[in-house]
Amino acid sequence: MRSNVVLWWVLTVFFLIVAAAYTVWHIAEYPELVGAAKVEWVGTIALLFAACMSAMIAVYLARVHKSQGGELPEDILTSDIDDGDPELGEFSPWSWWPIVLAGAAAVFLLGLAVGHFLLPIGLAIFVVAIVGWVYEYYRGYFAR
Repeated sequence: MRSNVVLWWVLTVFFLIVAAAYTVWHIAEYPELVGAAKVEWVGTIALLFAACMSAMIAVYLARVHKSQGGELPEDILTSDIDDGDPELGEFSPWSWWPIVLAGAAAVFLLGLAVGHFLLPIGLAIFVVAIVGWVYEYYRGYFAR
């Protein structure tokens, strides 16, 4: 967790440096512009927002790390793989439903970009995929 906090702070500093360099570069590239037009606001604000979001994640992770009261097994160099929590959930590596769900998202977004007649088709595929994924263990070979 400590290394994640450090990485997010490094990313925050990186975005701040890139935002400053982007702004200075734009001002140097277009000297004929005057006033507020010298700064390219969209890119500068976007990079500053990325820095703020990275800082927000870093602060959150630092607070979580502080409230844990100890080190996670991932942060201890002498720990084994078995020292962590082995229960990560139940996953189906043979399941095809996530691929169907991704196809539904692709059809829906294609409908947004190309033609609105694809939106209900994508939504219908999405409903089928969600129901199929949720009830995957209720019938067939893997029923419980």
